[in-house]
Amino acid sequence: MAYSFLSRFRIKPECEDEFVRTARQMEGLVDREPGTLAFQFFRLAEPGMFAVFESFVDEAADKAHMETDHGKPLIATMLECMAGGYERELLYDLEGETP
Repeated sequence: MAYSFLSRFRIKPECEDEFVRTARQMEGLVDREPGTLAFQFFRLAEPGMFAVFESFVDEAADKAHMETDHGKPLIATMLECMAGGYERELLYDLEGETP
C-alpha cells in the first residue's frame, strides 16, 4: 500500500506568485527522488487556498523527500509563504484497511 496524502493550506496573498513558482520547481524535481509515485500542487476554489497531493512507496520515501538537498530550500520557502499551518489527510487504497 502506498503512503499517500493530501495537504491543504492557505498562502499569504503577497506570497502567491512566489509560492506558485516554488511549487512548480518542486514538481519538476521530485521525479529524481526514488520512491516518489505522484506529486502535484493544486489551487483550490477558496481564494488563497492550495493543496498538494503526494504519494510515495512508503513513509520512509516521504521522509527522504523532505531531506533532499534540492528540496529543503524550496520547502522552507513554501512554509514561509503559508498563513498558518497545513492540514494533512492520509489516503488509503480501497483494497487496504484503515488504521
